[in-house]
Amino acid sequence: MEKFQITSTGYQKLKAQLDKLKNQERPIIIKQIATARELGDLRENAEYHSAKERQGFIEAQIADLEDKSLRAEVVDISKIVSDKIKFGATVTLENLDNSQKITYKIVSEFEANIDELLISINSPVARGLIGKEVGDELEIKTPGGIVNYEILEIKYL
Repeated sequence: MEKFQITSTGYQKLKAQLDKLKNQERPIIIKQIATARELGDLRENAEYHSAKERQGFIEAQIADLEDKSLRAEVVDISKIVSDKIKFGATVTLENLDNSQKITYKIVSEFEANIDELLISINSPVARGLIGKEVGDELEIKTPGGIVNYEILEIKYL
């Protein structure tokens, strides 16, 4: 069983999502299946087949989230003291090609959300940043091409 790191916020979201599926979604779909079953012949009952398909999807999600919750290693980022970038770091970068500044937080794949500037530890940008320090300049290959950055700040919040 391969462990993976996750922030406490990410773990809480994972558990909340699992709880919602088990205690809200699952009971609803069970009722829908029972109602559809009452409609008669199951071979030609579209409502029944649709509900069973949805049930399979929900059960697969539950199994996946339960597996993740068992493998999760919750990291208290506020207790990390490091000059180097690693999991949980909030990193401010300057794009040396256009002088734009951007701040990313390095999180697990489960938590990654580019709209919130939360990048997966396995992303090209995060992989390029791991182990670097303030003042380091680096070249990162991204899907959009090669980008040159300077690391301006590293925090663990």
